[in-house]
Order: sequence, then C-alpha cells, then structure tokens
Amino acid sequence: MRRRLPVVPLVLGLLAVTIASVVVSLAFGSERIPVAEVIAAVGDRLGGREPGRWDVIVWDLRLPRALLAIVVGAGLALAGAGMQTLVRNPLADPFLLGISSGASVGAAAVITTGFLAGLGLYAISAGAMLGAIGTALLVWLVAAAQGGLTPLRLVLSGVVLSSGLSAIASLLVFLSDDPRAANSVMFWMLGSVGGASWEKLALPVVVGFLLGGGMLALHRWLDALAAGPETAASLGVNVTAMRTTLYGGLAILVGVLVAVSGGIGFVGLIVPHAARLLVGASHRAVLPVAAVGGGLFLLWVDVLARVAVRPQEIPLGVVTGVVGAPLFLLLMGRGQYRFGGER
Repeated sequence: MRRRLPVVPLVLGLLAVTIASVVVSLAFGSERIPVAEVIAAVGDRLGGREPGRWDVIVWDLRLPRALLAIVVGAGLALAGAGMQTLVRNPLADPFLLGISSGASVGAAAVITTGFLAGLGLYAISAGAMLGAIGTALLVWLVAAAQGGLTPLRLVLSGVVLSSGLSAIASLLVFLSDDPRAANSVMFWMLGSVGGASWEKLALPVVVGFLLGGGMLALHRWLDALAAGPETAASLGVNVTAMRTTLYGGLAILVGVLVAVSGGIGFVGLIVPHAARLLVGASHRAVLPVAAVGGGLFLLWVDVLARVAVRPQEIPLGVVTGVVGAPLFLLLMGRGQYRFGGER
C-alpha cells in the first residue's frame, strides 16, 4: 500500500510556500517590480511609514488580487471535495449542479440589460449571486420533487438546468445591442480576480472559513457518506439531513465564489484528487490539504494569466483548463488511488 504523507507537516509546508509565493507574485504584472521593492512597500504599510513609489500597485491592486486568488482557490477546492462526496462521483466539480450557469445568467443580465445598475461596481457580483442561489434552490426543488436528494437526481437536475441556463445567457448576449457585451460576458464566465479589492475579500473569507470549519468538524460523517448511504445510515448518520445541509452550504459557497471571480473550472476537480493521492481519502486529511493546495494553485495560475501575453490578461478558466486537463490525466494514471473506498 502506498505510504501517505503526514498531514500537519504537509499543510505547514504548503502554507510556508504560499506566503513566499504571495510576496513573489506581487512582483509580476504589466510592470515588473523588484521583490525587494515589494517587501519594502508592504513593510512601509504594516509599519505605518510614508508610502513609497510602488505603494498603490502593491498594496491596493496586487495584494488584494493575490489574496482573493488564494481564497477562491481554497474555496473551490473545498467545494469540489464536498461535491464529490455529496454525489459520490470523482468527476464532480463545484459547477456540476448548474450553479455557475445560473450565476452566468445573472451576470449576463446585468451586463446586457443594466439590471441592478444602481449597485455600481457590485452590480455584476450581486446579479451573479442572485442567479447562483436561485439556481441552487431550483435544483434542490426539482430533485426533491422527484423523490429526494439522491446523487443521481441532483446530477441529472443540475446538468439539465445548466444546459438551459447557458442557453439563456447566450440569448441575452445575442439580443444585446452592445457589441462589447459578448466579450464582457465571455471574459466573466471564464473567470478573473482582476477586480479584487480589500472590500471584496470579506464575504468569501467568512463563508469559506465557516463552511470549511463545518466540514472539518463533520469529517467522520462525510467519510461515512462517501462510503454510501447504507454505510452512513448504519453508523448513525441522518443521510437526508446531511445531504441537504451539505448541498445548501456548498451552494452558498460556490455562489459567493462565482460572484467575485466568475466561472473558474478544474480547480475543484483536480485539487481534491491530488490531495487524496497525497494523504488518503479521509476528509480530516483531505480538506485542509485541498484548501491550502487550491489557494496556492490558483495564485500561480493568476500570475501566469497576467504575464503570458502581457499587457493583456488571459481569463483564469483558460489557464486552469490548459494546465488542469493534462494534470488530471496524470493524476488518474497513478496507482493506489481510491475514492469512497473503491479503486
């Protein structure tokens, strides 16, 4: 049997690499800044000294962006791990249930019709959040009406509604008189953290910590649920209540993440698998490793998106797709991999 890595040293090591990566990442962008100048700019802010030449770029633009990339990456990894357990499918990702498509409809409505324009810079995020939560509720109602929140009903309901909502988003773009609407909607749907600010960090950080902490506290129940409903019930888990609670929490988390960053694929699919390969299938080990690993992964994806075709930026979903597809195939080619107790 393959030897697993110890969880605590691995998490601490990933955290140390993440902190160092944040400092280094602040040097990259449309204009390169020496790392020494980056450290000096951050030190001036933290020490209450007079801001220097690079203060606005480092502190107000790049640092919130780096932190938002970490938060979104960690949240998507947690959501992916939870979704794979909820539907007992290793191919599940945070957007499987149509939540991303619902968010796209909300964002497209704001961009093409001016809906919620009174909210200013937060209009697109608010529209996306409304679309995501509305879709999550609709999927839940459809699945419940068909006999309960079984994995199969959730997946089928989510896939069908996702196709319909994607068509609605495309129709909104087609009917728009604004020639820039298509580009704006497409760029948003592929994901970006370019609009990051200190104010935008609060909500995803709070929701991510609450859901991550809750999942970690219930790790034994999640392990039982991953092994199957019969096993979970025999261990005293209320399967229906657990599924409903997990689904609701994941829907809120994904809705918040999509609202602030758009649709970023592959993070929630490949990072939980990588975590299981490193530390095994127990959620007590998988969740913290996936969260830290997801944040680190998306941080460097964002750096690559900024510098690959400078001064333009590539949407994050494009980079995660190009990097994630071969990486996922590589992970699945490794031996001794298990999901939910099965090879």
